[in-house]
Amino acid sequence: MTQSNEPKLPLPLPLRGAEIGSFAHNTITVRLPDIARRALAENDFPPDIAERINRLIDELPNGRIRALTDNDNWDRYTAVYEGQNWLTPPWFFAETYFYRRMMEAVGYFKPNQIGIDPYAYQKQHGLAAALPAARALADNLNSWLAQGWNNQAFGKLLAVDLWGNQADLSLWPSDEGGKPDHTDAAAQQEHTLVDDTTAVADHLTTRLKTTRLKTTRLDFIIDNAGFELVCDLALADYFLSVTHNSGVRFHLKNHPTFVSDATIKDVTATIAFLAGDEANSVQALGKRLAGHVSNGRLQLHTHPYWTSPLPGWEMPPDLDRELAAAALLISKGDANYRRLLGDRHWPIATPFSRIVNYLPTPLIALRTLKSPVMVGLDANRPAQLDQKDPNWRINGRWGLIQQYGVA
Repeated sequence: MTQSNEPKLPLPLPLRGAEIGSFAHNTITVRLPDIARRALAENDFPPDIAERINRLIDELPNGRIRALTDNDNWDRYTAVYEGQNWLTPPWFFAETYFYRRMMEAVGYFKPNQIGIDPYAYQKQHGLAAALPAARALADNLNSWLAQGWNNQAFGKLLAVDLWGNQADLSLWPSDEGGKPDHTDAAAQQEHTLVDDTTAVADHLTTRLKTTRLKTTRLDFIIDNAGFELVCDLALADYFLSVTHNSGVRFHLKNHPTFVSDATIKDVTATIAFLAGDEANSVQALGKRLAGHVSNGRLQLHTHPYWTSPLPGWEMPPDLDRELAAAALLISKGDANYRRLLGDRHWPIATPFSRIVNYLPTPLIALRTLKSPVMVGLDANRPAQLDQKDPNWRINGRWGLIQQYGVA
């Protein structure tokens, strides 16, 4: 049972694959079949799994939406669109349904079977490739930890965590070039469309000062495994290491999805990877994180909502109550941003706060743009950006640190 706290604004139409020439159309007709083919190439699947994945590929885009055979309450989602082709439903439904169909194909939810992650190779390869960047981050983290809590160090880690989101294996596989990569601070600043860092840092500083006897908790709505997850973990470690009476909760996917989205297994594997590195700073980070998990200050949670096709305003009441206990939500990545906005054609000047005011607590969205959904910009800005970079909405080179409820 979900609740609906729809924005008190006219709801625009959702993005759909049927919009010929759109990024959504390209996703359904090109990207998703390619993702399934890559999973076949990177895994030695038995014939029955390979056959099911090939049948899924053949369905795109003109096959018909159907109920799942390993149903886990998805009937209520598929029933709305059953019999339609893949281009007709909202894009967000079609994408989440595709990744759930991949889980059906590999038998992820079969009883007494260890679930197969068809994207494990990509995640492992991506994490190994990120090791030099992880070592540089761990070295910088040591100096920030020595300073204790301060707005400047927290702001730097927010920026690191934002640009870590440029890594996305569903768009740029780990063994292919052409990924966006703003390692230069000046390039990062130039490509940040919204920057509410100061307001967020001030909000947390105030909370830490006024709630010394009460736990101050950060909740991360996690996106990608790999280097982005390392950035999330570094920010969590900083907060836990330099503050008292604090906690962090990671909200993770309950099954592999969107290729690189992180599960609990990915977090524990990443912490072990860091703790086993030969570089002292990385090893120390991994050991601190393992300690945070064991003492309960870093908690790893899942909820079926995070792999559902539901918009933000249909968050289940139990999850809404859980998030309400946080001092701040940190929403990571593009898909989570799309969910917050219902993945609809909002006018770009629509205030972010007018849409997400259903949230039970303040939020900061850290997102590099990999889809057309965007709000909170001046109405004249898109034309300027179109001149500078015609693909600015989808190429991952532009980012935002956008807040709700902290100012």
